[in-house]
Amino acid sequence: MAELLYQRDVYGNTLVELGKKNKNIVVLDADLSSSTRTKIFANEFPERFFNFGVAEQNMMATAAGLATCSKIVFASSFAIFATGRAWDQVRNSIGYNNLNVKIVATHAGITVGPDGASHQALEDIALMKAIPSMNIIVPVDAPQTREAVIASLEKSGPFYIRLGRAKVPTIENKGKFELGKAQVLSEGSDASIIACGIMVERALEAAKNLLDKKKIKTRVINMHTIRPLDNQTILKAAKETKGLVICEEHNISGGLASAIDEVIAENYPVKALRIGVRGRFGQSGDPDELLKEYNLEVGDIEKAVLALLS
Repeated sequence: MAELLYQRDVYGNTLVELGKKNKNIVVLDADLSSSTRTKIFANEFPERFFNFGVAEQNMMATAAGLATCSKIVFASSFAIFATGRAWDQVRNSIGYNNLNVKIVATHAGITVGPDGASHQALEDIALMKAIPSMNIIVPVDAPQTREAVIASLEKSGPFYIRLGRAKVPTIENKGKFELGKAQVLSEGSDASIIACGIMVERALEAAKNLLDKKKIKTRVINMHTIRPLDNQTILKAAKETKGLVICEEHNISGGLASAIDEVIAENYPVKALRIGVRGRFGQSGDPDELLKEYNLEVGDIEKAVLALLS
């Protein structure tokens, strides 16, 4: 069984690892450091950690200011607040000036669970994707979270890294992380499933079930980077298989599916079906129950592949 780990634990530990090597790294949080795990950095480097309280807009404006003073800024909060409440500052202060601020947001998606709609960010990728200079990463698991944070440090400019609340399984044999380069996790010539975040593990399970039950060979692609998007891998899948099923724990408008739709519409039109939240807000509930309610289960992906091929 795959090891289950918190992405945010790895994020906190990676900050300490990088902070020991680079004294220009500073970390900001908005009264959620225990949940985002930036408290791990705060305990190690209290002089380089700043807690802004429930004031995300001030935090992002200050992040921009620090970045103009040669600091490498990691700013964290829950995804709904980091992107929604502070969008003006992220757009005008950080994005417009192409500043070296890494926004690492946790508790994204429907699997936040009992906290309900007010805390379930289903539009955050859309908000960040609307900012032209913003790099966007949705790591698939804990090890890839570490790789994504390191990659964001190596490239100057603004980043949005999207993490969840719950533990997630570690995906084996996915290869080395490379910004803007998708990972093909299984080969297939019948259909392609392109997924990000927690939906990748479900896509792999769906592909296995389809092969075992129906002898359908499905290509599974981990599209961990939403920007820069790996157009080459998308178009290769579009040309070599009979269509795409795109899976995300996000609203189907403005997220991964929308990004891929733009690529294939302009370059190689092919049938594409979308697994995601369809025009709804979240609600309070157990994460597994919510995944069922919003049609984000393994069975839903299997049905989409069968519908695509029919």
